Amino acid sequence: MTPRRRTGLAFVGGTLALFALALIALGAGRYPIPLREFAHVLWARASGGSDAATADAIVWQIRLPRAAVAMLVGAALGAAGTAYQHLFRNPLVAPDTLGVSSGAALGAVLGIVAGASFVAVEAAALVGGLGAVGIVMLIAGRLEAHDPLVTLILTGIVVASLLGAAIALVKYLADPYNQLPAITFWLMGSLASASAGEIASLLPAVALALVVLFALAWRVNLLALPEDEARALGVNTRRLRGVVIAAATLATAASVAVSGVIGWVGLVVPHMARLVVGPEFSRLLPAAALFGAAFMLIIDTISRTVAPVEIPPGILTAVIGTPVFIALLARAQRTF
Repeated sequence: MTPRRRTGLAFVGGTLALFALALIALGAGRYPIPLREFAHVLWARASGGSDAATADAIVWQIRLPRAAVAMLVGAALGAAGTAYQHLFRNPLVAPDTLGVSSGAALGAVLGIVAGASFVAVEAAALVGGLGAVGIVMLIAGRLEAHDPLVTLILTGIVVASLLGAAIALVKYLADPYNQLPAITFWLMGSLASASAGEIASLLPAVALALVVLFALAWRVNLLALPEDEARALGVNTRRLRGVVIAAATLATAASVAVSGVIGWVGLVVPHMARLVVGPEFSRLLPAAALFGAAFMLIIDTISRTVAPVEIPPGILTAVIGTPVFIALLARAQRTF
């Protein structure tokens, strides 16, 4: 089977699977909606009518925004992880490698301690994530090194560690009865507060990041080459690397600001997509976004249905992502 045909089949199958998962997510929960009642709710809204029943409110006001936010977060993290791994030529790189998750977490924690509103906490998280990566790039740019990519990764690890220490200090000084539980809950990740307003704030950032990355796809492919070869082909690697990092960071920071810290998605999903469509970035990026949306939708559906108390998705992504990642590594070893 040719790579183009395999990619087409992967997109068709992935889109159908995502649609089926969305229907399951809208019907599953503590208040399960039977298929007949679910079809009635959809028909009533599609025909322009309104249904004041409980099922209508649950589907359109609670579950649909949550499913939409889950898919946007998964698509953003999957695409960002793909961009980072391709950029750094390292399969173990994740969206939080340059400290974006730690910076966003510190911004949100400071907002919670300051007693800010929920919208202000999200804004602080977004600013913190973008600011952390800006600091990493500024420090790495001032350092003269033979391999700028390695320097950038090591700088990101150091800055992320420092931000983690700052988060620990704020948690230690926070009110243990009011502020500390809110901080802990946010750091574990949650989509329980998803709403139409969060969709409106998240969609532009994710869409802009994906459009920029896809528009630069053929140039990003050249970043997999050694630095000298890429420059010989007429690519300004320094500028291109900065644009790719900015786009991937914007997607990650916006997602973390809305959902909290959710790991593993940006690490596992690119490997899943790469095994299906190959390493060519113009095919890999949309596949990773599609697979990430499906993966996050599965995680969120499980988190709110498998137990009487909702399980934070950050825990489930680690529990499910670990065996999946090991299986992907084993398959890759057999394939290559």
